[in-house]
Amino acid sequence: MLASIFGLSGPALTPDEAAFFRDADPAGYILFKRNIVTRDQLRALTDSLRALHGRDDLPILIDQEGGRVARMQPPEWPAFPSGEAFDRLYARAPMSAIEAARVNAKAIALTLCEVGITVDCLPLLDVRVPETHPAIGDRALGSEPMQVAALGRAVIEGLRAGGVVGVVKHMPGQGRAVVDSHHALPVVSADDATLAADLAPFQRLADAPMGMTGHIIFEAWDAERCATLSPVVIGDIIRTRIGFDGFLMSDDLDMKALNGAIGDLAAASVAAGCDAALNCWGRMEEMVAIANQVGTLTTEGEGRLARAMATIGPMPDIAEMPALLAKRDALLQLAA
Repeated sequence: MLASIFGLSGPALTPDEAAFFRDADPAGYILFKRNIVTRDQLRALTDSLRALHGRDDLPILIDQEGGRVARMQPPEWPAFPSGEAFDRLYARAPMSAIEAARVNAKAIALTLCEVGITVDCLPLLDVRVPETHPAIGDRALGSEPMQVAALGRAVIEGLRAGGVVGVVKHMPGQGRAVVDSHHALPVVSADDATLAADLAPFQRLADAPMGMTGHIIFEAWDAERCATLSPVVIGDIIRTRIGFDGFLMSDDLDMKALNGAIGDLAAASVAAGCDAALNCWGRMEEMVAIANQVGTLTTEGEGRLARAMATIGPMPDIAEMPALLAKRDALLQLAA
């Protein structure tokens, strides 16, 4: 199994993609708006990916956070709130906010499970600070580490109850980034003692099934390499200090925070300690380059992936959706 997760070019597999994916056997796939039209089309797409590999537990990922980060959108699917809504409620009624986050995540999971998507790149555990770039902004669950951890735990549990694996991101914390890593490389100069607050939510959720790195340089830990490419950050901070032993993927290697050939970046991210390199855009030449350089999942990576996918329970009942949305909305009204 290739140590990479790939995107697709459109709403159905092309013959070239089917042939390449069958041979390359990537660890999983990630979907975007360009891959999504209707429920029936999306279910057919995910079914075709599973059939290609004969893997019922195939990781098929999406970024379905709510707010401005939502690949599946109305009118075909419900709109979901961003993390900021639960942050506001937590200030007034913490237990209500935790429950609202849980039922909201379960409702998201039901929409994904219905169309065969098995992994949601959620929750963000980035702790918001005054200088946090808007790229994180209202996606964050708050500015107090233990609040972020509590709401993040509720999201993970809600997703699992809805038949979907959650991914904690962006390890080891992107809240102090003052530029958007989609466009430039953030550099964080805070000292180790200050960064302890950023690590705290990830430490509380160290048992999460999956995690995603951030493309950020932390001068206190590795002044030369961003977290995704740093054996120091991945080995000493994510794996040891945080204690995370789940399946670890890079953030998208096509982001402008990184410079270099895509195959080299993928190989470097895996060499640094990521279990899999994430490449989102479905460009055949990039995927071929990655396949030629990245190698297969390690034995440890295969075990982590299998454990993560085994957390998915029985198929949930989609009929729960109206009750979940009604409960969430009633709880969020407490902060209105």
